Amino acid sequence: MSTKSNISGGGTKSNSASSKSELAAALKSCRGSFIGVGLVSSVTNILMLTGPFFMLELYDRVLPSRSIPTLIGLGALAAVLFAFQGLLEWIRGRILVRIGGALDEILSLRVHDALVRAPLKGKVGGDGLQPLRDLDQVRSFLSSPGPMALFDFPWIPFYLGICFLFHVLIGLAATIGGLILVFLTYLTEVRTRGPAKAAVTFAATRNALAEAGRRNAEVLQAMGMAGRVGAVWARTNSEYMASQRRATDVAGGLGALSKVLRLALQSAVLGLGGYLAIRQEATAGVIIASSILTARALAPVELAIANWKGFVAARQSWRRLTELLTLLPAREEPMALAAPSAELLVEAVSLAAPGSRTFVVRDVNFALKAGNGLGIIGPSAAGKSSLVRGLVGVWAPVQGTIRLDGAALDQWSCEDLGRHIGYLPQDVELSTGPWRRTLPVFMRRRIHRPSSRQPSRRA
Repeated sequence: MSTKSNISGGGTKSNSASSKSELAAALKSCRGSFIGVGLVSSVTNILMLTGPFFMLELYDRVLPSRSIPTLIGLGALAAVLFAFQGLLEWIRGRILVRIGGALDEILSLRVHDALVRAPLKGKVGGDGLQPLRDLDQVRSFLSSPGPMALFDFPWIPFYLGICFLFHVLIGLAATIGGLILVFLTYLTEVRTRGPAKAAVTFAATRNALAEAGRRNAEVLQAMGMAGRVGAVWARTNSEYMASQRRATDVAGGLGALSKVLRLALQSAVLGLGGYLAIRQEATAGVIIASSILTARALAPVELAIANWKGFVAARQSWRRLTELLTLLPAREEPMALAAPSAELLVEAVSLAAPGSRTFVVRDVNFALKAGNGLGIIGPSAAGKSSLVRGLVGVWAPVQGTIRLDGAALDQWSCEDLGRHIGYLPQDVELSTGPWRRTLPVFMRRRIHRPSSRQPSRRA
């Protein structure tokens, strides 16, 4: 059992570091794009001052002077700045979409490799396709408006500072409103974390049940079990829908509350500005500009609350991907070996099913020279198929070694070893679709074309 203890002991730390560096490297490769989004966000947030300052100049300069040329000049300048702001918003959205696509392109093949290898390690639980859905969830979040709120958050103090420049009371009102919305953001995180995690678990179980029912349709039909299996699936589906509903209700309710509070705060700032104007401490332009700035300062918080459900789902998906890549680190390409031609040697091999510690084959020894054959016979469940799985490298030996021409099987790459092995599993399935295009022409004809021989009419 020394091999297994090494895997669960000293190897875990290095594998975890490797997977984390793998995911970090994927994000790091997009660092330039993130910096670009940050710079674009900076310019966009500065251009957000166009509306407030336009209103400030309109009420404090244009109306008292009744100057039409000044109004036209300010309007033209504001129109140009708004157009530039819209262009930058469009560019920022396109960059985020491409960041998500780049991350998917970097990780998709690695995640697919881990997904295919997981059943061989006994690591599959629930829906086997969940890693691909997790990658889709991360990519979708990066392409959504959610990350824009994260880039706009650092600019909240900037807007609040301008409000303080208008008047201390206006700055205090905006700051208090901001703290309330930040608390709502924290409350959204706490309240949606559990339901979102439960929804993913129930979704995986529901999909696994549906796939099992589709795969065993003949048995369900023949034994009259379709109704009972359907009832189990319906129960799981109800639990999934309930979890989804709880997460959506919490996020939607707190999002609506944050929107109402922002609107109420905006009106409160207007009222406070009116009070200050009556006391000759503020102008009409300050009233309107401070209201717009307050709304803009709190907009990222409201946007974050509205997209918090997606953020929680993406974070959980990222965590599951980290765990998967930790359990199944990237395969290192071994040194190329010559084609096996001399000897198969099995030395004290013991095998256990993936994820199990119970031996199904114990202490098998034999040697075969080139040109010799060996037949394995025995009763059902004696371990014949398990031994074959070990001989072809599907199961790794818990003890002992299997060698081809002196090289252990783990010294071969799967692609190189597969060229010299013929293997027919117990569950036989011919793949159709895209794989067919990778087969040689004569194999396509054999698999997909019916035989040209016609039965004899005499027979």
